[in-house]
Amino acid sequence: MNPRRLPSLSALRAFEAAARHESAKQAAHELSVTATAISHHIRGLEDALEVALFVRKPRQLVLTPQGRELFQTLEAAFDSIGKTVERLQAPPVRQAATLSTTPAVAVRWLLPWVCMLRESHPEIDLRIHASHEPVALDGVTADLAIRYGEGQWPGLVAEKLFDNTFIPACSPHLKLTDPSELPGHPLIHFRPQDVSVTPADWAGWQKRARVPGLDVGAGLVFSDETHAISAAIGGQGVALMSRPLIADELAEGRLVQPFGPELEGKPFYLVYPESQRDAPTIRAIRDWVMRVPGGLCQLSDSA
Repeated sequence: MNPRRLPSLSALRAFEAAARHESAKQAAHELSVTATAISHHIRGLEDALEVALFVRKPRQLVLTPQGRELFQTLEAAFDSIGKTVERLQAPPVRQAATLSTTPAVAVRWLLPWVCMLRESHPEIDLRIHASHEPVALDGVTADLAIRYGEGQWPGLVAEKLFDNTFIPACSPHLKLTDPSELPGHPLIHFRPQDVSVTPADWAGWQKRARVPGLDVGAGLVFSDETHAISAAIGGQGVALMSRPLIADELAEGRLVQPFGPELEGKPFYLVYPESQRDAPTIRAIRDWVMRVPGGLCQLSDSA
């Protein structure tokens, strides 16, 4: 196969850019060279082809018929080359990370805002590990976690997300207004499986309220907090719920807090290994979680 007889590719690029912009100056800016260099390339190309490619006017380059024919061919060729190069370029390296949290926090607080992370970091594949049991943040089982507690875990960075207050909550259709009415309605209990201690329960609430005739062992029992919330919305009884996790239902009037007392629970924290503090993927997920509406960072920003 005979080798192609082509002019200088630099000259062809300079000509194509100048023809597209109708200006040597703008072509020079695009190609990061001087306007003099563009003019030199075009002159050399015209000499090699022995045709005039431009009619030079003040502040404008006008293509000759021969110049227009060459421009149309080069434009199509360069577009095709650009598309092929873009298609062949390796896709961005994807990063996967696992965030462990309770099922209710995952469903009711995090998942509605996953789009924020996807929009800002489309290369991150987030995996949600939903469990009430704390898991190892070893980069295998999980990388980060949302936990409730005192905020002190050895070897882990702990950043407070929101306080945790438990309140009686029910459908407004029950028309409850006083704790003395509670014995006439079923209690809704949340008791996760394989967990010996729950954040708050009706027995602890009764120690504060001392409602006569209230049987704190009776009622509906759910191992999933979201199911307990759904039962309360459906008017099946009165639940003792974490206020942050039913904030939307309270605001919309689907649930009400008919009376007190309220129980202060342990706050929720985002935790991750100290050794991973500056890891880009961990930092990106951390920044996303801290910006989720309803957290302390969001509340302080809107105050």
